[in-house]
Amino acid sequence: MPGILGDLRIVEVSAFIAAPMGTMTLAQLGADVVRIDPIAGNIDVHRWPLAPSGESLYWASLNKRKRSVCLALDKPEGQELASALIGAPGEGNGLLVTNLPARGWLSYEALRARRADLVMLRLTGNADGGAAVDYTVNCASGFPSATGCDASPVNHVLPAWDVAAALYISTAMLAAERARRRSGLGQEVTLALADVMLTTVSNLGYVADVQVNGTVRPPLGNDLYGAFGRDFATADGRSVMIAAISNSQWRSIGRATGLADRLAQIGPLLQVDIGTEGGRFEARAVIAAVLAPWFASRSLAEVRAALDGSGVLWGPYQDFGQLVREDPRCSAANPVFGEIEQPEVGRILANGSPLSFTTDPRLPPAPAPRLGEHTEEVLCDILGLPSSSYAKLRDAGIVAGPRQSETSSP
Repeated sequence: MPGILGDLRIVEVSAFIAAPMGTMTLAQLGADVVRIDPIAGNIDVHRWPLAPSGESLYWASLNKRKRSVCLALDKPEGQELASALIGAPGEGNGLLVTNLPARGWLSYEALRARRADLVMLRLTGNADGGAAVDYTVNCASGFPSATGCDASPVNHVLPAWDVAAALYISTAMLAAERARRRSGLGQEVTLALADVMLTTVSNLGYVADVQVNGTVRPPLGNDLYGAFGRDFATADGRSVMIAAISNSQWRSIGRATGLADRLAQIGPLLQVDIGTEGGRFEARAVIAAVLAPWFASRSLAEVRAALDGSGVLWGPYQDFGQLVREDPRCSAANPVFGEIEQPEVGRILANGSPLSFTTDPRLPPAPAPRLGEHTEEVLCDILGLPSSSYAKLRDAGIVAGPRQSETSSP
């Protein structure tokens, strides 16, 4: 099953989260993604969490359904092979994603000299080319200062800017490839992680709020800004989140809990219109005081029985263990997931693409490759390298297969 992007081949020379996730997004839709690493692996090859074998679960999770090639990128011969793969002829070739310094052999100018219609996406930290990672970008975003309950900034565990950048990368590659099909012209596409953060903050209205209202969003704990929503503790020590954006959702809370009459008294008491989002936000403390005993007297199972199908927006708080062990959505019953055999890790649950198309079947989950697993296959098939020539390059330390890569020191 080739997948909806089965006619594209993308070469990736990258590390960490955003670029590998961006290309994996395309691989899970059928694109042939060839990841090129140094022979000992890139800087992220041993990043935590690790399996008992020492294999990086992080690396394996971000490189599913790709092919892995290991080359001596510090030597001219290895750089020449990488350049040849990037500029290989063919309509679906000539597509590169990298977040490494684009200089020397990896510069757009050098690679474009080999293939004039090259599409190269280059991810940087800052727009001026300066280094940055999600954590150094996030601290300046304003979100840590609006998270938590007091004035102390709270970092989010989710690397949101990396994830958002990954989706921008996949979108940009498809857009640039489509433009090339129309015009025959390639181009260099640049994306700065800091700009992903800045545009997101602007898109969500935080920039305009400061400019128009002079408002800086305060930390509100788990309260939902501008509407009613917050967490409640259950009788068995669990927590749930409920939210009401629309009036229909608000009325559903009253019906499901049997507290509609008491909730209706809050508006006249506080002289606010709780028929509006803003009114419910102003009255959030009193609303929560009315609802809290209802949740505190019921177990999570009882809350679930009362709220499922009621029209109430709600969900249980779960740690990663509860998500994996208890949530049926995170299981092979969900067509996004399936069991795979991941080399050096074992049998695990893994995801494919969350997208579902009516004309192209969803590709099943596939494992990440072993480091260097496809070096010989890719060089011989794409570049037409004879097996004898590959053997000489291997013996000279210019290329490496999986066993050589795994035994090399990082």
